[in-house]
Amino acid sequence: MKDLIFEQCHRHFNDIVAIRRDIHQYPELGFDVHRTAGIAADALRALDIPVRTGIGRTGVVGDLEVPGASKRIALRADMDALPIQELTDVPFKSKIDGKAHLCGHDAHTAMLIGAARILSHFRDDLKTHIRFIFQPSEEALPGGAPAMIADGALEDVDEIYGIHVFPLFAVEEYATCVGPMLAQSDTFQITLTGRGGHAAFPHLTVDPIVIGAQFVTAAQAIVARNVNPLDSAVISITQLHGGDANLQNGLTGAALNVIPPKVLIGGTVRTLQKSVQKSVREQLESLLAGVAGAHDATYTFTYHEGYPVTYNHEPCVTTALSTARELVGEDNLVFPMSPILGGEDFGYYSQKIPACFVMVGAGNEEKGIVNMCHHPQFDIDENCMIYGMALLVSLAAF
Repeated sequence: MKDLIFEQCHRHFNDIVAIRRDIHQYPELGFDVHRTAGIAADALRALDIPVRTGIGRTGVVGDLEVPGASKRIALRADMDALPIQELTDVPFKSKIDGKAHLCGHDAHTAMLIGAARILSHFRDDLKTHIRFIFQPSEEALPGGAPAMIADGALEDVDEIYGIHVFPLFAVEEYATCVGPMLAQSDTFQITLTGRGGHAAFPHLTVDPIVIGAQFVTAAQAIVARNVNPLDSAVISITQLHGGDANLQNGLTGAALNVIPPKVLIGGTVRTLQKSVQKSVREQLESLLAGVAGAHDATYTFTYHEGYPVTYNHEPCVTTALSTARELVGEDNLVFPMSPILGGEDFGYYSQKIPACFVMVGAGNEEKGIVNMCHHPQFDIDENCMIYGMALLVSLAAF
């Protein structure tokens, strides 16, 4: 059966690459994925697979029904792009300024279309019902998965599988693990308010720059001295703004002799355990209160819980490993891979039903394909799509 699957993957490869490149040239953000969703829906209809559109606002769900089957497996692909300018020189680069498929969702959508074609070809041999889920808005909170779930995308589904192209692994490699695989990804925003004034008279001010700098430095000790070293947590301060500078022009035109009245700070918290997340959140605000209070400043602290942990259930991982081993052999399995502190809204599905998420190697050092997801020069070795399709087909069919 392995040979038959790869034969079908190679047969459809050029067309699936063309679909990926077409989607790549016309990236869409968030829930505004009407064109991409239309491509997915039309592809399923062409296979006589019943389609529901408008699921989770702009998602697509198709069900391949198998007479006599009692189990239903779902396969999920995300469709949205990123608000980033693409800096590659590929001939099919994004035609829309400020938007680009720099995380591989174009390939995910194309691979799931390819898997649907192959599974439709094998439909007389299938043993389970198969649901194809094309999801919008993976990249932006609140994420498309909750909306899809609310509209019934998981109804009557026993297991769900998802894949993600990953350039840090080579083509032909698969990687996964049991338990937490991807982190809960939270964000926070802080406003520190002091009292501004002339830089020559700092004693007449409450300087939020100094207070903010103390907070940023001290925040790094929260993980180092409050989280068990065997647990995982990251606090990253990614925004620190004060004064009146135009950030695009450096300090040109800025009043460098003025202490500003307030500073804005933003960042992210990544954790794999709810107890650690709760502790880090409490420590952040406690530290902020202490630093601000010590200098007679005030603050606001807004904390947004992001996507939950993507949790791989052991029975599903066993299935995925068995399938991957059959396709590429033991030497091309990265197991157990170390959990990653990136976030993924597949976690919402994994919190509801048995699930497994698998990284599909997409890197190729000889071709210079080494940049990580979200990099402006991110790309994939398109040969990885053969292995992505093969894994999806094998997971659902046999």
